[in-house]
Amino acid sequence: MSERILIQPLTAAGFAPFGDVLEVAGQPDKLINQGLCGRWHDRARLDFGDGRAGISLFQSQTRALPYPLEMVERHPLGSQAFIPMSHDPFLVIVAPDAGGVPGRPLAFRTQAGQGINIARDTWHGVLTPLHAPGLFAVIDRIGAGANLEEYWFDTPYIVQAP
Repeated sequence: MSERILIQPLTAAGFAPFGDVLEVAGQPDKLINQGLCGRWHDRARLDFGDGRAGISLFQSQTRALPYPLEMVERHPLGSQAFIPMSHDPFLVIVAPDAGGVPGRPLAFRTQAGQGINIARDTWHGVLTPLHAPGLFAVIDRIGAGANLEEYWFDTPYIVQAP
């Protein structure tokens, strides 16, 4: 029988062990462009090892709840930031490392306007938009070397709303 994972709201504190929440929160660090634009400065710990930062565009099919979580992956050579190009929430699944394999996953639902930066070598689910168009800007490592490790669960977890 599949174990259930309840989705929780994405918060900076809850997600901190796995990376950064990208959002406009509090007052901007400074005003720019003649005082007409707030800048929230340097909000993610981008980490690309010996590669370079690249910006790609991803368009993913939407997923429905309950969602069967069959596999997670991690990128040992670089972080990976997902910035939605719409104001629709998406599902973020991460898992702590348990001796080289993923521990029990956690599921978060973003709010409109939130993105994430997943830290290097962090187990995470695949891109999981809940609404069309499922379009994201992704900032990640471009470079040589094996930067993808997948782990398939013997029994899928079931991710569902609380």
